[in-house]
Amino acid sequence: MEFIFKMTKEKFLKVYANLPEPEREQVIAIIDNKTYSWNVAYTEISNVTELGKKILKKIEALGLL
Repeated sequence: MEFIFKMTKEKFLKVYANLPEPEREQVIAIIDNKTYSWNVAYTEISNVTELGKKILKKIEALGLL
């Protein structure tokens, strides 16, 4: 499972790096009725938090990665 998370995290970081600054403020996921932007997702995913794992799973399921 950690290997899959690492691969998906790398995909996310590549996409994030290529986003224009204004785009990073856009909502990328809704988890438990709360919205999360690319910037928040970046922080959570980089710090390998439980929320970061949920966000990563959600955006992958949406086909954004």
